[in-house]
Amino acid sequence: MTNNRLENGTVARDPGFAQVCIWPGTVVGSDYIDKFVAVMAAEFDGVRVQYLEEIKTKPDKLRGVMVADTGGRTDVFFAVHEDDLQKFAIPRLKAGIRWFEDVISNERSQSPDYSIYPDYVMHYWSWAIHRDREEDSDSEEESLG
Repeated sequence: MTNNRLENGTVARDPGFAQVCIWPGTVVGSDYIDKFVAVMAAEFDGVRVQYLEEIKTKPDKLRGVMVADTGGRTDVFFAVHEDDLQKFAIPRLKAGIRWFEDVISNERSQSPDYSIYPDYVMHYWSWAIHRDREEDSDSEEESLG
């Protein structure tokens, strides 16, 4: 199990592991990465994951104001193999695991210029719809629906 940092600050993902997930309030620890991978496979019907890193959150910011007594939570970032996404999509919700892009999009709707995560995590973005055009895509989908 490797934890190689790329020049952009992110952890290099193995081939096929494009979709990054965030599991808020979860601590794995460097000694338990292999166990984390095994437990995820056991609990989620053989889903293959790649542990990436744990990040301590910065304080929340709401309407431009830092929220007292927030931040400091440890969130686990991991990637799911593309062939396992379909069988992982619904069961992950019960555990509170979220797609990276959903977390960041929600954050940006609250405070467009701030994130509880370091700036480099934006390089984990993997969805085809670029984050800056997300609203335009949503409008197009609504007009098609």
